[in-house]
Amino acid sequence: MGFRAIFIRELRRLACRPIYLFTMIIVPIGCAIFFVSLLDEGLPTKVPTAVVDHDNSLLSRQIIRDLGASELINIDSHLDSYHEALESVRSGKVFGFFIIPDDFEKDAVAGRSPSISYYCNMAYFIPGTLTFKGFKTIAVSTTGSLARVQLVSAGMNDNATGALIQPLAVQDHPIGNPWSNYPIYLCNSFAAGVLALMILLVTAFSICEEIKRATSIEWLATARGSMIVALLGKMLPHTVIFSAVGIFMQSLFYGYNHYPLNGSEWVMALAMVMFVVACQAFALFVCCLLPNLRLALSVVSLLGVLSFSITGFSFPLENMYGAVAIFSYIIPVRYYFLIYIDQALNGIALYYSRYYFVALAIFPLVASTMLWRLKKACITPIYVS
Repeated sequence: MGFRAIFIRELRRLACRPIYLFTMIIVPIGCAIFFVSLLDEGLPTKVPTAVVDHDNSLLSRQIIRDLGASELINIDSHLDSYHEALESVRSGKVFGFFIIPDDFEKDAVAGRSPSISYYCNMAYFIPGTLTFKGFKTIAVSTTGSLARVQLVSAGMNDNATGALIQPLAVQDHPIGNPWSNYPIYLCNSFAAGVLALMILLVTAFSICEEIKRATSIEWLATARGSMIVALLGKMLPHTVIFSAVGIFMQSLFYGYNHYPLNGSEWVMALAMVMFVVACQAFALFVCCLLPNLRLALSVVSLLGVLSFSITGFSFPLENMYGAVAIFSYIIPVRYYFLIYIDQALNGIALYYSRYYFVALAIFPLVASTMLWRLKKACITPIYVS
């Protein structure tokens, strides 16, 4: 009886139910390997694009050669009209197209400021963004070259035109990820989000299933009536398994794939363990408020999926609506994400991440204040489908 009996009881439940093996080990590790293999080349390059050249001049052919030399885009086709290019975008053959108008070279030499148009399919964010960046770079450089030719032909010194067109030289030094390598950021954030979702679902399922099947009376009796002992014995095997899976994912990122780890690996391992416990505590809190399997799973799955959007992975928190951004502070994965930025990417002193560790430690304390509701539901289990 007591903690040891609950611990052994839970190990038997985990061993007898394949769903636990699938959700606790296969899904998070499989997703981590999937993200790593999907983005193994780092920054995506050579996005398929098209060109519509209505001028067919020496200058337009030079622009097309410059486009083809770009590392971001690849000119897959030379089309004859805007409508043909638009149809290629709609069919998914290309992600954007570049249009050079009639009499482009003639108007440029005459100083009549011809326009260059480019269209990008932003329904696909990453290829659309890369296409836009590649097109804009060529358009800006072409504009500068034309202006320089006009100024030199007007009698201005060649060196003076360079200083006039680009008075400031910009040096780009990305911090934390100087290679602009997408997996360094995406794999660490998405894998943590998937792991958090699995922890929430498994914890809510494991607790509320006891109430649904009316085994909560036996569960609590085995713990000698102590809700704390019952939860510690039940959750400890989950904590060990999820922590081991999380640390394995970290070793996959920082060890095998050599993602930047400018801080201590022990700090990141500690953050992972605290992150797992915080996610379990968050799911426990939901179960205390809603001791119903269907409702609890619905709530944690909704919040787990939304965490990919509202915790700052894909959109800056500062630019969100206040009513939406406030929810990011109640989801544990945000604090693990901030610790990862501070410790792994930036490598700053642990002192500056102390608030995030404290935030993760608060989740179990908050959940413990509602254990009386869960104990009441376990003593008198009433399942409503």
